[in-house]
Amino acid sequence: MASGSPDAAGLERLLANAEALAASRRRKAAMIVQFALAEGQSLSLERLPREVQVALTRELAELRLVDRATLETVADEFATEVQHVALAAPRNLDEALRLLDGRLSDDAASLLREENARLSGADPWPRLLALPVADIKPIMESESVEVCAVVLSKLPVAKAAELLGLLPGEHARRITYAVSRTQAVTPVAVRRIGEALAESYGTTPAPAFADQAGRRLGAILNSSQAATRDEMLESLRSEDPAFAEEVRKAIFTFPDLPARLRREDIAKVIRLIDAADLTTALAAALAEGGAAQIAADYLLDNISQRMATGLREEIAERGKVKPADAEAAQGRVVAAVREAADRGEIMLESGEAE
Repeated sequence: MASGSPDAAGLERLLANAEALAASRRRKAAMIVQFALAEGQSLSLERLPREVQVALTRELAELRLVDRATLETVADEFATEVQHVALAAPRNLDEALRLLDGRLSDDAASLLREENARLSGADPWPRLLALPVADIKPIMESESVEVCAVVLSKLPVAKAAELLGLLPGEHARRITYAVSRTQAVTPVAVRRIGEALAESYGTTPAPAFADQAGRRLGAILNSSQAATRDEMLESLRSEDPAFAEEVRKAIFTFPDLPARLRREDIAKVIRLIDAADLTTALAAALAEGGAAQIAADYLLDNISQRMATGLREEIAERGKVKPADAEAAQGRVVAAVREAADRGEIMLESGEAE
């Protein structure tokens, strides 16, 4: 007999076609499974179609004793078939989606997952119940009270209570009364309701922008002149204080370095910054005082003494820096820090107060 136990992946590929196997081939497959399990192989038979699992289990139940010569012949045939397999493609859309995870666009992946859920007959309710309360609220506002009662009954208690609190009192009372009539609803009807709701509400369109609006605007203002940035923030505070705060948190300027850049990453980042920009930014910050000076000292105090001494000498030689040059240089320093974070080379702190 071939040495060692059968290859588990190869066995699963062959069993996937078991619907078409004649009785003798099903018996051989059962022998191989029994032998593999006896050898301690881990077989993921649950991935096979249900009818294949049933047929295979029945064959195993009828195996009884198999002589060594028969087992050796079957094992040799199996080894030969496995050797001839050059490529194993995904068996269904679900496996294809797992294979291509992270390689499809968000909108294509969303469309295919919805299609796979319909084709596979998967329970639609988990998809619906995972929606945020704010996304379930439109269902309760537009569907009949009977449908809303079913939705409310399917939700976890805490989520259902939160949802009821968002609805007008009279409408909420009608829905809660309709819950008393859900006792007679059949599982088939509940599933059909779930499928209809999932088709209408369960698909979230892929966003056009990867980043949130506050982060995007923060990045724009981050590269703007200080006067423009302050003016825009002040205007936002009067129009939408919550959004203005989101933008403010996304803005990252030179004085923010002590709160955002970790000490252990400073030496790494400084090597990525243009030497002239670094000298100009530090010189201007030390001359300005206040938060800018604290940021400059933070950088200089957390690098090697030799490098810090060299930079201080260059700063002394640099002399007075024009405000426009200072702002541009400090902006490029911050940009280098942010780019290093985007590449995953460093991790920025949130900047939130403890």
